[in-house]
Amino acid sequence: MAKAKKISYRKNFVLIMSFMGLITISLIIALYVGYSLTKKFIENEFSSLKIDVLDQTIEPYNTLFQNKIPELSFYQGFLDSLSASKYSDTVFKKYPFVSHILFYDSDVSNHPIRDGLKVNRFSIGLKTLYRFGRNTPADSIVLFRETDPQLLSLSLSDEFNKIGLKFASFLESADTTKALTSDQIFKIFFSIVPGKISYMNIPRREDIKIYQDLMFKNQPPSPLYDLDIFSFELNPYKLSLKNTHPELYQNVSVKPLSYDPILENQNLISTEITLPGAFSDYKLYLSSDKEFLYHEVNLRFLPIALAIFAIYLILAFITFLIYRNLSINKKLFSLQYDFINNFTHEFKTPVSVIKVAGSNILNSKNLTERELTHYGKILDEEADKLNDLMNKLLSFTQIENKAISVKSKEVNLEVFAHNMIDAFQLKYPDYEIELDLINVEFFHTDPTLLSSIFHNLMENAYKYAQQGSKNLKITVYTLKNKIIFSFKDTGIGIEASELKHIFKKFYRIQNRYNQQGSVGLGLAFCKELAIFMDGDITVKSKPGVGSEFDVILPYDN
Repeated sequence: MAKAKKISYRKNFVLIMSFMGLITISLIIALYVGYSLTKKFIENEFSSLKIDVLDQTIEPYNTLFQNKIPELSFYQGFLDSLSASKYSDTVFKKYPFVSHILFYDSDVSNHPIRDGLKVNRFSIGLKTLYRFGRNTPADSIVLFRETDPQLLSLSLSDEFNKIGLKFASFLESADTTKALTSDQIFKIFFSIVPGKISYMNIPRREDIKIYQDLMFKNQPPSPLYDLDIFSFELNPYKLSLKNTHPELYQNVSVKPLSYDPILENQNLISTEITLPGAFSDYKLYLSSDKEFLYHEVNLRFLPIALAIFAIYLILAFITFLIYRNLSINKKLFSLQYDFINNFTHEFKTPVSVIKVAGSNILNSKNLTERELTHYGKILDEEADKLNDLMNKLLSFTQIENKAISVKSKEVNLEVFAHNMIDAFQLKYPDYEIELDLINVEFFHTDPTLLSSIFHNLMENAYKYAQQGSKNLKITVYTLKNKIIFSFKDTGIGIEASELKHIFKKFYRIQNRYNQQGSVGLGLAFCKELAIFMDGDITVKSKPGVGSEFDVILPYDN
C-alpha cells in the first residue's frame, strides 16, 4: 500500500515537473513570437506611417493650392500692383515655402500686340510683369512693361504663353451654357511644373462668350478686358516638416529624387515618399538609427512581456499549489500511516500483556498471593495505559470540536505542582524535578486541563532525557497580565528544523528515542489545550543541551 502510494506520488511529481517544463517552454516561445510580431509591426508602421507625416507636412501646400490661389478669381482680373503686393504678402506670411510670386498683369482684346499670344483675332497681351518676394528691393519688382523697348525674355514668357494657349484652346470649344467642372478648371487655368504653380483667374460665362466672339467674329477694335495670371515659385526646403510619429522617425528631411541613401550611415533604417504636385522633383526622406527603433520595439514589447509573464506566474503558482497539496497529502498519508502503526503498537502491547497475564491466571491452578498481586498490578497498569490513550484521543477531538468548556476555579499552584511532581517521582524514582514559584501562589484556571499540560510536558521531559540525567526544572512566574509555566529539561534537545513541526498532530521526530511508544499527539495536545485556554506554548531548544517549553496563559490578579 505505502509503496503504491509512493510510486503514485512520484508519477504525480513527474507530471507536475513536465507541466512546469511545458509552460516554461511555452513562455520562451510566446516571448519570442511576441517580440518577433512586435518587431514586424514596427517595421510595417515605419514603412506605412510615412503617409501621415507627408499629409501633415504637405497640408499647407494643399491649402494654398485649393483655397488661397483660387481667391484670385474673386478679383476678376482687376488686381493692380498694390493689391497684388498685399495679396502676395499674405501668402508669404502664411506659406514660407513660397519664395516668389510673378504677377502677369495682362488684358484680352482683338488688338495687335507686341508681347503675348494671338489666336485668330483673339489676343492676350502682357502689360506689366511684377516679381514679389521677401525683402525684394523696390527697383527689382517690375520685370517688364509694355512701354519699355526691352522685349520679354523667353524664360519669363514661357509660363504666360503656356497658360494663354490652354485658355485659347478652351475658348475654341467652350460651352457657355454649362458651368465649368473642377476637372476643367484644373486643366485649363492651372499649370503645375516642378517648383512652380501658375494660375489664371477664371472668367465669368459672359466674359467667355465675349472672348469667343473676339476670336471668331470680325469686329471693330474691342475694349481691353483685364486678365491676371500668377506664378508661384516654391522652395520645398522651406516646407515645415511635421514628424507626427517621433517614436518611429528620428530624422525627417526633404531630398531630391536623385538622392541615394547608400552613402549614409549603415546603421540607419530609412524610407521615402515622393512629394506631390509642384514638389514632385523631391521626396520626403525619413530615417532612424537601428538602436532607436530597437528601443521602440522593446518599449512596445514590455507590456506584452509583462502580460505573458503574469500568465506564466499564475500557471506556475497553480502548479505550486498542486505540488504543495500533493506534498501535504503525502505528509498526511505518512503521518497517518505512522499513526496507525504506532497506535496499533500502543494498543497491541498492553493488550498482549493483559492477554499473557490473563492466560497465566487462567492456566495456573495454584497462585500465591504475591503472584496474584503481581498479575493484578500488571493488568491495572496496562488498562490505565489503554484508558489514558483513549482519553487523550477523546479529549483532543472534544477540544478541536469545542465540545467542552473551561471550568475555572482557584488553584493553589504550590499544592497543584507538588501533587504532579510526587506522582511522577513515585512512578519514576530516578526523576529529579525542581519547582520554583516566583511571586505567585494562586491562579484561576481549569485544573484538569492544566494537569493534562503538566502531565504531557513532564512525561516528554523524562522520555527524551538521557540515562543518568533525568532532570526537570519547573518555574512559574508572572509577566504583566500573563502567567508563564516554564519546563526546562536537560534532554537530547530538538533540531532547529524540527521546531516548527513538533506541535503538529501525528508528527514525530525520527530518532532512537521515538521509535516506539509515541503517536505524535502529546505536544499537539498541549498546544491545543493552551490555545483553548486563550494562551499559547513556545519552545527553545539546543541539541545535546536540552529544551525549554513555556506555557503562557492569561493571568488576572
